[in-house]
Amino acid sequence: MVQLEDFSSAFLTELTRLFQKCRTTGSVVITFKKYDGRTKPVPRKGHPETFEAADNKCLLRASDGKNKISTVVRKPVLSVSQAYSNLLRAHMDGLKKKDKKSKSKKTKATQ
Repeated sequence: MVQLEDFSSAFLTELTRLFQKCRTTGSVVITFKKYDGRTKPVPRKGHPETFEAADNKCLLRASDGKNKISTVVRKPVLSVSQAYSNLLRAHMDGLKKKDKKSKSKKTKATQ
């Protein structure tokens, strides 16, 4: 997994490449997660914990099954979320439409 430092330039360009590569076939999985800076698991009960969380961060991961990229967003501000939403809107055009006929048959069968 490649962890990119700068969200605005490096991560967005790599994410754009993932979307373009998977445009015809495949999918891109994106996850957001609260990140407290830990690189090791939480210790068990009875063992002292010496970790202090600095401030709120978000871990953003993207994968197409083969390639994985990630970044840590230190200050989730409006510009970060706006750039991310613009990228998603530009590349979410391959979604399949629902079949309305199968939905209506299911509702009639249950009544």
